[in-house]
Amino acid sequence: MCDKHTLPATVEGLQGSRRRRVWELGQNSHCPLVGVALPLGVLRKLVERVTGGRLLHDDYDIHVGAVSECALRNPLSEAIQKELERRYAGDIARFRAARSEDEVAALWTQAVADGKVPGAFWAGLTHPRCTPGLEQRMCRDIHMVQHQAGACVRADMDKVKALMADHARLLRELEKAQQRCQLLQKEKSAQAACHEQQMMQARAAAIAKDTDIHQLRGALAELQAAVPELDARTRLANRVAQLEAREQALRGQVAALKEERDAARAAQAVAEAMQPSPAPVAAARLDAVEAPVRLFRRSVLCVGGRSGSVPVYRDVVERVGAQFAHHDGGLEDSAGQLDASLAAADLVICQTGCISHHAYWRVKDHCKRTGKRCIFIDKPSASSLLKSLQEVATAEN
Repeated sequence: MCDKHTLPATVEGLQGSRRRRVWELGQNSHCPLVGVALPLGVLRKLVERVTGGRLLHDDYDIHVGAVSECALRNPLSEAIQKELERRYAGDIARFRAARSEDEVAALWTQAVADGKVPGAFWAGLTHPRCTPGLEQRMCRDIHMVQHQAGACVRADMDKVKALMADHARLLRELEKAQQRCQLLQKEKSAQAACHEQQMMQARAAAIAKDTDIHQLRGALAELQAAVPELDARTRLANRVAQLEAREQALRGQVAALKEERDAARAAQAVAEAMQPSPAPVAAARLDAVEAPVRLFRRSVLCVGGRSGSVPVYRDVVERVGAQFAHHDGGLEDSAGQLDASLAAADLVICQTGCISHHAYWRVKDHCKRTGKRCIFIDKPSASSLLKSLQEVATAEN
């Protein structure tokens, strides 16, 4: 008489709510169940734990032995039962909602389509509404799934071989790239060492220059301490040299202009002798201002004015016997020359319309401090200059 646990459940017994155990399944279901639902590593650990020692058998012998043990209730089949229940608890809960064979079949079909076979296979086989026909169908489906998996494995193997070939090629390219990088690294290291050496030399040269500068500053300080007011004397000597050079240039300029004036007067006299004509108004005015003798040998400085009118200003001033000097008011001539020209002048004529603000205030300040006569002309013209000279001559006479 057989043990009650070794008999498979009948269809009438399946109408209850109790799920079947692994040893209650058909023998045709044990092989695909163990092969699909239990990874080989997990199966080997279960068998070793039950047997109490390490197995030296290969994976096929362990699989065959486990399949044969699942036909009866024993420690190994019970361990397999617990492992399957623990591993696929989520699938069991999902299949528990099925109330008929069709619903179980629908869940199984969906699991096969989704590729989630192992848990659905265990949950479907042990479901109370799983009939022998559905069990046989599930075994056929799992058989085909294994064939498809084998085909996929073969395709994956081809892909793996291709990937391994690409991997080998990439390794060779990587090795070449690493060699190039090593060569570049050596080259850059040599360049960096050369640059570092050049930088050290530059630092040494800079330190030497700083040392020389420090020594020269010390020597300069000693000289300044030995000679009182050295800076002031140096500035005064430079200023004197500038003034002397300016005076020499002005004297040469005055001599040249006088020669040009005499030549022009001679030419004009010859022309007037050959063809007498009435004198222009400007010449009459110039002759009128030649009378004041107090402007003879006086230095008249004209500050500002248009550059094209400077020869006219010079002729007007020299007609009254004075020496002419001109400064453009800071447009091209330096401010230092203005101070020297102001110091050498007896009379200053400032044309405010053609002069910078800085030069204007320097002229005004100098004349105020020294009490020197200064005439400010708004419109830069020869007639304005003639009128100003007449006023000066009248005031001095």
